[in-house]
Amino acid sequence: MNPFSRLFSAEASTGAARTDAIFVGVLAFSVVILLVVLVLVVGFAAIYRRGSKARRGDLPAWVSREVEIGWTAATLFIALFIFWWASSAQFSQWTAPPGALEIHVVGRQWMWKVQHPSGAREINMLHAPLGVPVRLVMTSQDVIHSFYVPAFRMKQDVLPGRYTETWFKALRPGTYDLYCSEYCGLDHSAMTGHVVIMAPADYARWARAQPDGDSLATQGQATFVSLGCSGCHGVEAKVAAPPLTGVYGRRVALADGRRVTADETYLRDAILDPAKNRVAGYAPAMPSYQGVASEEDTVALVAYLKSLSAPPATEAAR
Repeated sequence: MNPFSRLFSAEASTGAARTDAIFVGVLAFSVVILLVVLVLVVGFAAIYRRGSKARRGDLPAWVSREVEIGWTAATLFIALFIFWWASSAQFSQWTAPPGALEIHVVGRQWMWKVQHPSGAREINMLHAPLGVPVRLVMTSQDVIHSFYVPAFRMKQDVLPGRYTETWFKALRPGTYDLYCSEYCGLDHSAMTGHVVIMAPADYARWARAQPDGDSLATQGQATFVSLGCSGCHGVEAKVAAPPLTGVYGRRVALADGRRVTADETYLRDAILDPAKNRVAGYAPAMPSYQGVASEEDTVALVAYLKSLSAPPATEAAR
C-alpha cells in the first residue's frame, strides 16, 4: 500500500500509483531544497548579523569555482531526471495495450456523451470492466474540455476538430467522479459525471441489458450510404477515389509529397476537411462534410472505416 495513501484519494487505476510517486518525489525534492535554502539564509543571517566581526565582501573559503560548477551540474541533472521521469509516465498513457476496449467520448457544453462499440450510449456516465484496458478516443463538439477522473489520476484535454486519446486499467470496482477540468463556459462546474467500474461478468450483463442498437461500425455504414459516400468509394463506383478497404493504420502518400499514417485524426480530416491531406494521384473531387455530418456521424463513419479490413493477399493481387 502507498505510505502516502492518506494524502490522496484511492488509487483506482494502474497509472495512479506512478503519478502519486512522481508527485511525492517532486514534493520531497522541493522540501529538501527549501530546507537547504532556509538553513543558509538563517546561517548567513546569524554570521553576518549587525555588529559581528565576520569579514564582509569576500566569499567564504569553501566556495570555489569547482563547488559552484558542481552544484549547478547536480541541479541540472536532477531537473533532467525529473523531466524524464514525468515524461515517461505521460508517454505511457499515449498508447493503449493491444486489444484494449475502445470507447468514444464526445464533450459538449455541458455534458459527456459516451458511445460503446456495441452501440450503447450514455450521458455523463461511463461503464467499464474491471482489469481490462480501456482506450478512450475523444473529441469536442464546441470548445476545449478536459476529461478528468481524480481516482485514476487521469486528465486529458478534449479538443474540437481533432481526436485525443488516453487509456486506463481499473484496479478496483466502484463509482468514481468525472469532471471537466478546463473552463468551458457558463455551466462548466455542472459538467460532471461518473465512471462505473464493474466486474467483467457484471459489465457483460449491463451491456446485454442496454437497448438494442447497431454497433458504431454498423451505424457508420448506414451513414456512409445515406451521405452518398458509396457513390464514389463503393465497389461499383465509376469515380476514381482512394480505396478505403484496409486504409486504417496504413501509410498514405499525399499530393504534397508527405506520407502520413491513416489514424483516427486522418480519417476525421478526410471527412470534414478533405483538402488538408489530399491523396496523391487523385483529383480534389471530395466534398467537405463539415456541417453536414454531425459529430456522432463522424465518430460512426470513422468506426466503419476502421472496420474495413484489408482484402486477402490472393484477392488483392488480382
